[in-house]
Amino acid sequence: MPTMSAEQRMSFLAEARVGVLAVEWADRAPLSVPVWYDYEPGGDVLVWTYSNSVKDKLIRAAGRFSLTVQQDTLPYRFVTVQGPVITTEPGDRDRVHKIASRYLSEEGARVYAEKEYEPESVSIFMRPERWLSGVFLEDEIYR
Repeated sequence: MPTMSAEQRMSFLAEARVGVLAVEWADRAPLSVPVWYDYEPGGDVLVWTYSNSVKDKLIRAAGRFSLTVQQDTLPYRFVTVQGPVITTEPGDRDRVHKIASRYLSEEGARVYAEKEYEPESVSIFMRPERWLSGVFLEDEIYR
């Protein structure tokens, strides 16, 4: 299965896709949950969540997480990025709106940010260090 170039995988990750965040969980299988996120090529991955949620507690304990995004139509593609949490900051309504606007209309993002934002929420920034990617073309199975 061919892999993507660095530029291709960063562009793919920057597209509005629902990601699957995975983080270590000491006494069981890793937590794996769908998330909305923000990313710009060459930057850090931003995930917003509620303070003291299971996700927040596990990310703080592990100090790192991974995020996988995929395309589920041909050509099938995926990117997984792994890295350390470089900073955790208090939640910010503008960040919540920015993330939501990747997935919703402007009005939907505004309403989402108004209803879901809590001052006790948290913005988590992860620095991508390891990348995995793949592209599956249908004609490859016939070779």
